[in-house]
Amino acid sequence: MEKIVILTGAGISAESGLGTFRDAGGIWAQHAVEDVATPEGFTRDPHLVHRFYNARREKAAGVAPNSAHLALARLEHEYSGEVVIVTQNVDALHEGAGSTHIIHMHGALAGALCAACGHRWPAPLKMDTNDPCPACSVPATRPDVVWFGETPYEMEAIWAHLEEADLFAAIGTSGNVYPAAAFAQHAGRAGAHTVELNLEPSTNVRDFAELHHGPAGTIVPLWVDELLRH
Repeated sequence: MEKIVILTGAGISAESGLGTFRDAGGIWAQHAVEDVATPEGFTRDPHLVHRFYNARREKAAGVAPNSAHLALARLEHEYSGEVVIVTQNVDALHEGAGSTHIIHMHGALAGALCAACGHRWPAPLKMDTNDPCPACSVPATRPDVVWFGETPYEMEAIWAHLEEADLFAAIGTSGNVYPAAAFAQHAGRAGAHTVELNLEPSTNVRDFAELHHGPAGTIVPLWVDELLRH
């Protein structure tokens, strides 16, 4: 196999201490999605949205990559072919582990975006509604993350990678959120071998030819070891 494309979701970062969207008692459970993760919510109450993402940014800054992130970085560096990671996560744990070929389809907590002119810049740890854009000076600063109802980033490049993949793996994803939930089918139709690595069977488990279920920190290193042996 020459090209491996890997989709990662919240499940790979859960063992680092970052709660998933569906965790009871986590930061997401304290707010309605419509209030903190939609353009309409930001228009309604930008202060609330900034407080929410400031808390996420602070939490993410205090965690470290786990064995699953480290295994994927090792795969990229030791595998003879190409390894591309497409992540739904907005944390920087893949980068922290040493991976370099990463597409953040949902943006990143480390980024700031001007809702007025589209300028992007590195986000400070705490952002505020009144922060002026460095380019146009308009106080329209928002997190550079993709909210519900918005189009994920770099989709054209992602579809192209999926069509070129010899192996496609989905790690720590629920299979509930599109377009990512369609990636396995798309890659499979193009001829890729499809693998699911997840805590439990995902919603779209039947799209995968090979299944590994269990904690990402356990099953991902074992899977990488097996790939590198062949």
